[in-house]
Amino acid sequence: MFFFLFLLCRVVVGLAAGAWLLAAPPAARAAVQVEIHFPVLERAISEQMFAQDGRRYVKGSKADKCSFAYLSKPKLGGWNGKLTIKARFTGRSALDVIGRCIGLGDDFDLTVLAEPHYQSGKLRLKNVSVVTEGKDSMYIRNVRQRLGQSLEREFTYPLDADAKRILEEPKPGSPFKQELRDFGISVIEVTSQAVVLPVDFRLSVK
Repeated sequence: MFFFLFLLCRVVVGLAAGAWLLAAPPAARAAVQVEIHFPVLERAISEQMFAQDGRRYVKGSKADKCSFAYLSKPKLGGWNGKLTIKARFTGRSALDVIGRCIGLGDDFDLTVLAEPHYQSGKLRLKNVSVVTEGKDSMYIRNVRQRLGQSLEREFTYPLDADAKRILEEPKPGSPFKQELRDFGISVIEVTSQAVVLPVDFRLSVK
């Protein structure tokens, strides 16, 4: 999940920078609408985030027998204005007692639903929920609650700082200096096909 949002940020900033370099005068304000379709993001996630035999460990590692958790088979989409990530969860929270794992564990399909939003220069998540279908237990309810709370509370990405670094980077041999001002993103739209981000910024060249 975190890598998806990091990738999304880099794509947005990179495309905005490219649009300005192609069209803007020495001191200009740019408004760029970036539309990123889910198959593009899904391929990147599968190749980089789920590189360990198609798994992404959120607890422990492949070497852990009794205490681990990982996601697999990610599928991105949009539903009712929210970003959705469907995946297979496999986990165990148990003790190794004479070679046997004693404790809770399960595997099931889950869907993370979240609203990405831009606030005070940072990309955050709000209204995060995790849903499952067909199975329910104390272990599954605990996984849903902890995963949803963790994503909403802990994830924050300094998008404005990344944009400033990329857009103000000196160009080889150029005598000019670039200064980013008034960078912002208005309401982020999630459709059934893509994530749409209106990027607005002013770049001054001195």
